[in-house]
Amino acid sequence: MAFRVSAVQYHLHTITSFDEFAARCEHYIKTAEEFSTDFILFPEFLTTQLMSIGDGQGNALGIEDLPQFTEQYREMFSGFARKYNVHIIGGTHVLRRNGKLYNVAHLFYPDGRIAEQAKLHITPAEVEGWNMGAGEGLEVFKTDKGTIAMLTCYDIEFPEIVRMARAKGADVIFCPSCTDDRHGFHRVRYTSHARAIENQIYVVLTGTVGSLPTVDLMRANFGQAAVITPNDVPFPPKGLLAEGEINDDMIITADLDLELLYRVRERGSVTTWRDRRTDLYTDWT
Repeated sequence: MAFRVSAVQYHLHTITSFDEFAARCEHYIKTAEEFSTDFILFPEFLTTQLMSIGDGQGNALGIEDLPQFTEQYREMFSGFARKYNVHIIGGTHVLRRNGKLYNVAHLFYPDGRIAEQAKLHITPAEVEGWNMGAGEGLEVFKTDKGTIAMLTCYDIEFPEIVRMARAKGADVIFCPSCTDDRHGFHRVRYTSHARAIENQIYVVLTGTVGSLPTVDLMRANFGQAAVITPNDVPFPPKGLLAEGEINDDMIITADLDLELLYRVRERGSVTTWRDRRTDLYTDWT
């Protein structure tokens, strides 16, 4: 009923090859392995770092070029998941489907399976700057440690979709994020706490740090990882099991105990999931 999670505050910087990207990702995975983690979370738009490789003439690649790395990305993280016997949420990667770009979170299982969840809510900047499309449906994913969901950044700001994930059986939301300023960061952070309280779930959150000076929309990053709990005994008073140092290149680790969630849902000082007034408002089941 308990397992360990790690979240990476991934440092974005200019690179020259996919191999350099792979080596950096493996560094974080090896670090998490030293803590015997079961899940490792990378941030949203992780693979935009590949755009800094450029086209050979000194120009950064465009967002439309990212899908060309899909096979390498999937093979790399799938191989790492098997090699290190860990579940990896490989941040998000941009896929092209039916002529449209989608921002897609990937779960890599230790047995080689790969699951996907497209981002469902797209910010105005993603539409205007990159013409991103929105995903069409929510999935939850069963693992040998429990049932999880992957909701990316802006998604966590919508209570309905997290309520749906909880109704489908998710006890943990992994939220890869990428925010460029304090306002965006705190929107995601505060609503992550709200979602944990409303649904009596864990939220594992992380974001990008550093910068990609040649890549549009990725020149500034403001990030901090956190492992967030409901605000009730026996959890920490601030609802935080762990958090990183803002904008540092680092990884955080914490243990999630599902039995505590189930106990609080039944006998907590508040029972927010059980006490929903579905006679007054729609329940997303």
